[in-house]
Amino acid sequence: MPYETSQAPAAEWLQYSQVADSATPALLDWLFDQGSLTRRLTRLSADHFSVTPLYEGWQPLRDDECQALDLAPGSEGWVREVYLRGHGQAWVFARSVASRSALESGGLDMEALGSRSLGELLFCDQAFTRRAIEVCHYPKAWLPAIDASDTLWGRRSRFDRATLSVLVAEVFLPSLWQAAEISGEIR
Repeated sequence: MPYETSQAPAAEWLQYSQVADSATPALLDWLFDQGSLTRRLTRLSADHFSVTPLYEGWQPLRDDECQALDLAPGSEGWVREVYLRGHGQAWVFARSVASRSALESGGLDMEALGSRSLGELLFCDQAFTRRAIEVCHYPKAWLPAIDASDTLWGRRSRFDRATLSVLVAEVFLPSLWQAAEISGEIR
C-alpha cells in the first residue's frame, strides 16, 4: 500500500538545464534518456527483465501529480506502483498514475497490465506523445520502506494520447547503478 497522500512532502521537479551543471554525464544519460526504460533495462539485464506489481488501485492523487496532469487537487486516479527488475533485483521503483475520467474515456486498462510493462505499451503505441522529462531527489516518504532514502534520483514524464494522460515516475535504485557499472555502461 502506498504512503498516505495527505502527508506527502513536496518535491522540486527540475528540468535538464537546472541539473546539467551539477550531475555526472552518466546520471544525466539515464535520467534524460528519451527512449524506453524497459528496453534499456532489458538490454542491461541480457533479457532477464521483469516487472513486480506492488500496488494498484484507485486513490486520491498527490498534489504534484494533479498539477502535472492538469487536474483539480485531490482528484482520484489509478495508481500503479511496481519494481522493474533485472536478474531478479529491484533496479527501478516506478509509479504511474492517470485520472479516473481519462482512463474511462481513453481506452487504456491499467488494471489489466499485471506483470507487463506499462512503459513498453506506451512506447509501442505511436499515438502517445511524451512531454519533457523532469527530475528530482525523490522523497523517501514516497518510496517503499525498504528503499527509503533522500538521495535517490527520480524522473517523471507525461504521456498523452487524445484525452488520456498518464504520468510515469521512475526512481533509480542503487542496484541499478551497480549493474550498470559492472556492465561497463557507467564508467
